[in-house]
Amino acid sequence: MFLETLRISSEYLRFCLFFNNESFIFLDFDGVIKDSVEIKSIAFEQLFQPFGNDIAKKVRLHHEANGGMSRFEKLPIYLSWSGLSSDLKMIKQYSSKFSNLVVQRVIESEWVEGVENFLEKYHKKQNFFLVTATPQQEIQEITNALNISRYFRSIIGSPTKKVDAIRSLLNDYHINTDQSVMIGDSMSDYQGASANNVPFILRKTRLNQDLQRELDCPMIENFNYE
Repeated sequence: MFLETLRISSEYLRFCLFFNNESFIFLDFDGVIKDSVEIKSIAFEQLFQPFGNDIAKKVRLHHEANGGMSRFEKLPIYLSWSGLSSDLKMIKQYSSKFSNLVVQRVIESEWVEGVENFLEKYHKKQNFFLVTATPQQEIQEITNALNISRYFRSIIGSPTKKVDAIRSLLNDYHINTDQSVMIGDSMSDYQGASANNVPFILRKTRLNQDLQRELDCPMIENFNYE
């Protein structure tokens, strides 16, 4: 118990130090701002349920193991598993069906604890950027509905990959990576940050326990840091 307490205290301290010193903060959305990853898991399973339980479960497990991957990369895989064409028309059709299932649910989902206060308190002191695999139009709709668009200097969704989004923001805003950090909950978040030499903080969730064991980086459970 003492060692676990010490470990948590160390994470807490490192987290505080990051936000006392860092000026440019990249954040993922699902699993970092909203606890919405599982909502999308359920929606993917529901979307492919007509093709049988085995396919639906396989789709859900793949989604949960690849949380930061764009649906435009996932859908061709899932359509193939279901015996359907994975041409552009079919991908767009299923992407639209998926959006109809998830947008309102994401808007209504629980906030990651403490994040609302964190964004409100620090958006004028720090530079926040939202980098997500959610499609651009959809994330704009969601952030507008939540009244949080104002917190971010820029919001970038798919089809731009996270690694490219971060690289572009670093260049456009002339950001020194020593003054930046990325907060995410998936391997794609970590890879996007690492490829650009941006320090990374993992937000721990029930679905990324393997990643928690694999990565050697600061980790947080929520944004209650005071």
